[in-house]
Amino acid sequence: MPVKIDSEYGQIEITNEVIAKVVGMATTQNYGVVGMASKKQIRDGISEILKIENYTRGVVVRNEEGRVIVDVYIMVNYGTKISEICRNVQNSVKYDLSKYLGVFANVVNVFVQGIRHEEQ
Repeated sequence: MPVKIDSEYGQIEITNEVIAKVVGMATTQNYGVVGMASKKQIRDGISEILKIENYTRGVVVRNEEGRVIVDVYIMVNYGTKISEICRNVQNSVKYDLSKYLGVFANVVNVFVQGIRHEEQ
């Protein structure tokens, strides 16, 4: 269900796929995030890191009773503080949605699907 914004010139509808792309871009720019993970671990494989064109598979956007709820599935880098990464993801997702789309995310849930050890 798209998010609808009323303006003085009419109505704007932003689809969940557009919101998911912005969320994916905001998420992957955070330090410690290796990439987006699939929300369907069994079907897609837990170790799969999604490429930029598949970010929507790692994000779930729901519009419940006028509230926007975002679920983000990520892979993090080994040796980083996971709670801090998740807090940064929540803040950047809320900020980018507000800045670029004018959408306020009421809830941003972050699910860490795995840890990757980056080889030097």
